[in-house]
Amino acid sequence: MRFDHSTTIQASPERVWEVFSDVERWPDWTPTVDSVERLDPGRIHFGSRTRIRQPKLPVAVWEVTKLEEGEYFEWVSRAPGITTTGGHRVISTPEGTVATATIIQEGPLGWLFGRLYAGLTRRYIATETEKLKEVSESGKSVS
Repeated sequence: MRFDHSTTIQASPERVWEVFSDVERWPDWTPTVDSVERLDPGRIHFGSRTRIRQPKLPVAVWEVTKLEEGEYFEWVSRAPGITTTGGHRVISTPEGTVATATIIQEGPLGWLFGRLYAGLTRRYIATETEKLKEVSESGKSVS
């Protein structure tokens, strides 16, 4: 199953990317993330791993599998029977910066997990992009 949510943000793509890609700070600005533990030093990079705790979901370790600095990162979390891919895209448009969050659930249990958690997944990615908009437009430091 696939879930996407986009929002247009009145802030530079650099600012939106700075907030979106600083995964350690997510608990500071979105209620959909309880805690983040980076398992590698520094900012995210190809192959880096991050443990995330979210309300109502199992703890997951995410590994970055694609990174286009300033534009996109994708990471994958695996559990028995399911692979979840999370995408985070930032695009400059004439109307503003568009940020898109994507969740794709695959594997023998991907469809079941996707159906069971569809409402929660939709709410979480919508909340995350809306909170990203608030923080990015405020210009305030997230810490």
